[in-house]
Amino acid sequence: MSLRDQRVVVIGGSSGMGLATAQAAAAAGASVTIAASGKERLDAALAELPDTCEGFVTDVRDAANVAALFEHVGMLDHLVYTAGDAPHQRPLADLSLEDAQSGFYVRYWGVVSAVKHAAPRIRPGGSIVLTSGIIGVRPTPGAALAAGSVGAVEGLARGLAVDLAPVRVNTVRPGPVHTPMWDGLPQPQLDAMVAAFTERTLTKSVGEADQVAATNVYLMENSFVTGAVITVDGGFVLTGS
Repeated sequence: MSLRDQRVVVIGGSSGMGLATAQAAAAAGASVTIAASGKERLDAALAELPDTCEGFVTDVRDAANVAALFEHVGMLDHLVYTAGDAPHQRPLADLSLEDAQSGFYVRYWGVVSAVKHAAPRIRPGGSIVLTSGIIGVRPTPGAALAAGSVGAVEGLARGLAVDLAPVRVNTVRPGPVHTPMWDGLPQPQLDAMVAAFTERTLTKSVGEADQVAATNVYLMENSFVTGAVITVDGGFVLTGS
């Protein structure tokens, strides 16, 4: 199986799991369009990608902006959505309703907008791969909204797998994966978090972005998988609290 001569769009492709997915898809033969909200980050990502890749500045909170992305791309074979902002980690009682709603703009409503505009352009045999998170099945204190948003994505993907068939729709559920989002933490806090996650996985390690990317590529390539949620977490969900 390969992605040769196929067009892949990765929303959230300027860093972390999205950039790793763009690199893996390009290595498998695809032409890749990466989309992200920041031009500087997009340009930096393109410098790490081959000439078969391009970038498009896209704010997934703006429906017209998302529509413009897919008008630019035209026909495609696969959409991978990895975009996400830092989730609220406060009890619901401490959040205004506006703050609570904002947590769904990128991680859920951005998905809805992207799928709405991408689906009519996906060629036969194509697919959509969405991203959820282990927090949906193993929430931590103060993370109810984050758990709700990723749970909503998984439910949406199952419904879309039925509604959009034969276009395939799947979800990847990452566990503790080291991405640039972690690197904004102070070093002592980062070291402690990595150590804690390492101890709590069965593999005694934290994940890397390229391991999630390999799963995204698998779901693009395997034409007999749809409606699935694949957990990539080193066995984290199986261990105690």
